[in-house]
Amino acid sequence: MAFKPLHDRVLVRRLEGEEKTKGGLIIPDTAKEKPAEGEIIAVGEGARKDSGELIAPAVKAGDKVLFGKWSGTEVTVDGKELLIMKESDILGIIA
Repeated sequence: MAFKPLHDRVLVRRLEGEEKTKGGLIIPDTAKEKPAEGEIIAVGEGARKDSGELIAPAVKAGDKVLFGKWSGTEVTVDGKELLIMKESDILGIIA
């Protein structure tokens, strides 16, 4: 199933967090925090101004981004756990 977000929404795949601490301790799955870093999978066409003019999104598929800890809604698409969120929930693009 192909999924295309609408308006100013984006589909994000979380990037896996670290398995170990800097000191070398292994972090069990139950203690891991969900990463707030991900890769853009799909992007909607953008938001619209009151005049109807389209505002193009600032991100594109393939961008690595940082987003808020509680941002987005978890969805399952083709058996993969993904997030759908508004573009404004994205804090920045990781270069």
